[in-house]
Amino acid sequence: MRRVTKLAAAVTATAALALTATACGESSTESGGKKNKGVGLAFDVGGRDDHSFNEAAARGTDKAEKELGVKTKEMTAGNNETEETREQRLTSLAKAGYNPVIGVGFNYGKSVNKVAKEFPDTTFGVVDEQSHAKNVVGMTFAENEASYLVGVAAAKKTKTNKVSFIGGVDNALIQKFEAGYVKGVKDTNPKIKVEVDYLYKESDKGFNDPARAKNMAKGMLARGNDVIYTAAGQSGAGSIEQISKKKGAWAIGVDSDQYRQKGLEKYKDAILTSSVKNVDVAVYELIKSVKDGKPLKGNQTFSLKEKGVSVATSGGFIDDIKGDIDKATEKIVSGEIKVPTRP
Repeated sequence: MRRVTKLAAAVTATAALALTATACGESSTESGGKKNKGVGLAFDVGGRDDHSFNEAAARGTDKAEKELGVKTKEMTAGNNETEETREQRLTSLAKAGYNPVIGVGFNYGKSVNKVAKEFPDTTFGVVDEQSHAKNVVGMTFAENEASYLVGVAAAKKTKTNKVSFIGGVDNALIQKFEAGYVKGVKDTNPKIKVEVDYLYKESDKGFNDPARAKNMAKGMLARGNDVIYTAAGQSGAGSIEQISKKKGAWAIGVDSDQYRQKGLEKYKDAILTSSVKNVDVAVYELIKSVKDGKPLKGNQTFSLKEKGVSVATSGGFIDDIKGDIDKATEKIVSGEIKVPTRP
């Protein structure tokens, strides 16, 4: 399995393919005798401005456009889509000549691996899922490790000894966030009570329902929880908004540094920290590898050890507990702390 350190090495590479202008004014590259129209990016529900992992992926393509001169075609999934719909979206991008074609989110796992087999000369990528085809790059992250660290922060900052977790959908991926968070809280102070709830059992609407998350956070606050960690994509905006109304309560963001996101700026003083996964780095490196004519393959793992995940320090709200966060980080990296992936 390739590690993120190999990806980091690619950053320093200076080889680049020549760009030519197409009749429609888009940039395209010559690769294997075929013109490449650029990057095909298929967002999960919530789209580019979900304040979460879709937005992080978009930062990767934005950087590629600026530094590599490539163009990007973006498409967005709707709630409760069928596999056929996702396959059609990916197929349309590949047929149009985009390379790589990237599916953002585990919902694209099956469709990316299936469609990729029909386009062996195109590189596909999928965020939060594994590769099962020769031309698919699986980009997965140790969300449980970053979640452990924000769990430590929650335990150190709670005044009521009651904290909580809101998950978007009760599946294996989001359970990684829950497991790490609860472990981090309990290892820091076993007396703290952790309330856990999910917006939806199965429906991916859980990543695009801010109103439901807002209501759930309201109930948790009423029950005395003063730190709430939400791992639910766009839905998290509703949770953060509600928490900001409660004096002394803290929200913990997810996937991106949510303190710095313009769409959440009015609530930033309530955002204690965020568990961050570098989706933008993974997306950029995949794009660059294709442009350099040396496309990545197989599974790429982004863990705390390789700095693939981290904890945001924006706002300075956890500066006073930096020592605790650093100690926990060292123990996870060394293997002294084993962070579970399931509750």
